[in-house]
Amino acid sequence: MTIKNNFIKSTKRAGGIIISGPCSAETEEQVMQTAKRLVDIDAVDLFRAGIWKPRTRPGMFEGIGAAALPWLLSAKKETGLKTTVEVATAKQVEDALKFEVDVLWIGARTTVNPFSVQEVADALKGVNIPVLIKNPINPDIDLWQGALERIEKTGTQNIGLIHRGFSSYGNAEYRNAPMWHLAIEMKRRNSDRLFICDPSHIGGRRDILLEISQKSIDLGYDGLMIESHITPDIAWSDAAQQITPEALKELLEKIIWRKENAEISEHLTLQKLRNQIDQLDDELLQILSKRMQIADTIGAYKKENNITIFQASRWNDILTKVYAKNQSLGLSDDFIKKYFEAVHLESINHQNKVMNS
Repeated sequence: MTIKNNFIKSTKRAGGIIISGPCSAETEEQVMQTAKRLVDIDAVDLFRAGIWKPRTRPGMFEGIGAAALPWLLSAKKETGLKTTVEVATAKQVEDALKFEVDVLWIGARTTVNPFSVQEVADALKGVNIPVLIKNPINPDIDLWQGALERIEKTGTQNIGLIHRGFSSYGNAEYRNAPMWHLAIEMKRRNSDRLFICDPSHIGGRRDILLEISQKSIDLGYDGLMIESHITPDIAWSDAAQQITPEALKELLEKIIWRKENAEISEHLTLQKLRNQIDQLDDELLQILSKRMQIADTIGAYKKENNITIFQASRWNDILTKVYAKNQSLGLSDDFIKKYFEAVHLESINHQNKVMNS
């Protein structure tokens, strides 16, 4: 049974599983009070808390460590909440299991390192515990997929994925750029796996948590991991992105929860519209194929007349024309740019093949 089937059945909400708790376990009182207040809102399936905190620079708060694990166990026994923590080494796995942690997760800084993932995987052999895997910090879904496969090889069946955004140079809007297209591709490859969004780490600030959460639910994610703290403004780590349990309740009530696998037979209008899209997609492919046939002919002409493949002035003319036309078409300039760059690159590849045949 996958973790998706295992947890979705018992989730508090029809929309999916909710994981919440403080970024870091700071004191026993803070852990216990956060857990109790989360129980009071009756919307949380898993209680999370950072025990070991891999930080970017030395000197930053790196977590209480194993000494905080008894606090989680006490919170679990008193509130009934299942617990989950991040692990990055075999010793951390051993310690977490000793204190009856219910679910482990592998963080972004660990997923990026196959050696670290393998160490965790080796520690999990013969252990029957669900594991969640966050995307790597850098935008490489093959590393993400590789981490899943390493854990899968241990015999672990309950494996889920967490999208927490990617480090991106020049990104100013988010703490970690969501790069939704990468997450969607990972979700497509692993459609039977639990797929969770972590809006806290994507956004990095509480004012955009709802926006990110709603988008992920609209895209068919199975739930959310959102950091909550009894006094978020004075949290020892990531204060700007944490919210109180009561604020979490308000956020969850504002989300429109959607179904991914609705019976299409009950939505005939949707099916008709999808049929139209399928038809248009077929036509687009035919048109693109014809375009590349012309590119082949152009390549032959350029070869015969010793003309370079790339013509900067021609490319600039194309972009100027399509941007002007797009003003009345309703497509985003970003999409137009990416689409025509892809078409242009394919055209260059076709011409290059002809000229060097």
